[in-house]
Amino acid sequence: MAIGFFGLATGYLVMGGQALFQFPKASREVDKTVAMWGLWMAGFMQFITGVYLTVGLTWFGVFTNAAPLYMAAVAFTAYGVHWFAVSHRRYIGSSAVPEGWMAIAVFMLSVLGVIVFQGAGDIPVAILFVGLSLIYITEIPTRLFSWSFGGRLIGLWQVLTGLWLIYLTYGVVLNFALGYHWWV
Repeated sequence: MAIGFFGLATGYLVMGGQALFQFPKASREVDKTVAMWGLWMAGFMQFITGVYLTVGLTWFGVFTNAAPLYMAAVAFTAYGVHWFAVSHRRYIGSSAVPEGWMAIAVFMLSVLGVIVFQGAGDIPVAILFVGLSLIYITEIPTRLFSWSFGGRLIGLWQVLTGLWLIYLTYGVVLNFALGYHWWV
């Protein structure tokens, strides 16, 4: 889980920070660099986490508390592939407008995550999915209707969600490695 959390945190801090603070200033070179971080950190690290969880749950049955982990597996895999597509689009300079339609599906997946993790009593991860929901509900009008302020608002949600993901990363690693009892 920590691998996926950290990868997504890095992607959101890089992409969201650039959008929110408009630094570094947007350029072709900046877009390509941001895209590479999105592809490898956010995309690959989430995808590998999702596949790992899916295989562990379905092939080997090695995980307990399977209901929320199944949601995590679906989300990590879907978000990982989503980041591959978004990063590739940004790298080659294609239109972001169709991402408004993608944002509808990913928003619905995020709401599902809120429902599952809140229902399982895992409030810290439910909070993560609230952050994801805010990102994608803002993406819909921003991409489809060229809402100019939306880009910075998406950046704000991404930075805040990225910081929460760092907290979750610390919690998972310290709980597992040192037996701490962080709220995760």
